[in-house]
Amino acid sequence: MTEIEIGRSKRARRAFAFDDIAVVPSRRTRDPQDVSVSWSIDAYQFEIPILAAPMDSVVSPETAIAMGKHGGVGVLNLEGVWTRYENPLPVLSEIRSLPAATATKRMQEIYAEPIKAELITARLAEIRAAGVTVAAALSPQRTQEFYQTVVNAGVDLFVIRGNTVSAEHVSKETEALNLKKFIYELDVPVIVGGAATYTAALHLMRTGAAGVLVGFGGGAATTTRASLGIHAPMATALADIAGARRDYMDESGGRYVHVIADGGLGTSGDVVKAIACGADAVMLGSALARATEAPGGGWHWGQEAHHGELPRGNRVHVGQVAPLEELLYGPATVADGSANIIGALRRSMATTGYSDLKEFQRVEVVVSPYNPAAHGATTISSADRAL
Repeated sequence: MTEIEIGRSKRARRAFAFDDIAVVPSRRTRDPQDVSVSWSIDAYQFEIPILAAPMDSVVSPETAIAMGKHGGVGVLNLEGVWTRYENPLPVLSEIRSLPAATATKRMQEIYAEPIKAELITARLAEIRAAGVTVAAALSPQRTQEFYQTVVNAGVDLFVIRGNTVSAEHVSKETEALNLKKFIYELDVPVIVGGAATYTAALHLMRTGAAGVLVGFGGGAATTTRASLGIHAPMATALADIAGARRDYMDESGGRYVHVIADGGLGTSGDVVKAIACGADAVMLGSALARATEAPGGGWHWGQEAHHGELPRGNRVHVGQVAPLEELLYGPATVADGSANIIGALRRSMATTGYSDLKEFQRVEVVVSPYNPAAHGATTISSADRAL
């Protein structure tokens, strides 16, 4: 990999974001209706490779059900207002109306309300009763406390999601979550992350995780880069972790761990590039917060926005573009990549000649010559990403 000398004592590896790259058409094209965008993980099959992010502005029990009926999966945040308040609708309304100057402080107060195990059970039962895949998320800090409640409630996919999740957490004060032991003893597939490097992802794969979330610090509502100086240019992170997936398959004798892009995915073009760089699926936040049914009502925020000690996010206005079905399947009435995400993915795959997602991971990718940040770098080899 190309390194740059920052100064006499420091060198850095060049990394690329989605804006730095583009996919390239090949000699063959297809009809978009002949392209498959289906995805499966463990025993669960989905028509589209999209997970709605576990954020209160994106997923409610109702939108989780809607996502399931539209062929994807909605992941409910089990540390949000839905498990803290019996009736969270007035709370969501207040969050939407907060003045910018006091929004963070008031959200910290709102999310200081304790999580209630009985509400976890009730919300997951509501989703299960609709007949769709039940997916829910906890942070690593809350997993030990509530995982048994989640499993007893009948979750299908368990997501452990944080800014950074490692297979080994060192602490002098608290007992760390032993991911390998935890996942081994759990009877449901676990998706865990975020991770942004080859080594971190490889360690997570060795815990037995079914999927690894890739990315941190790059979402529309986060300020992790400004507050902590941490950022993961997603094109490079995905290509690195797809390499970890390939090497882990060799190491484990063929066990496949799914790579799920999580962050920096604002448009349909970003979704296309994520899969081109090696993702099996994508987790969308702001892109789905724009749905008219989204509980944020045109506003978007994540867990980091109300952290009790060091908030690393904002409540941002993303607007309302279209109903969820139109955001996913069209027809789009805007030309900015915010609607008909699946239609755009199908057309890109068809234009470049690929018939399914696994094939599309081998598409040629170039560093965009019109982007000054690229500094003249050339093609990222598809052979380096192919399994």
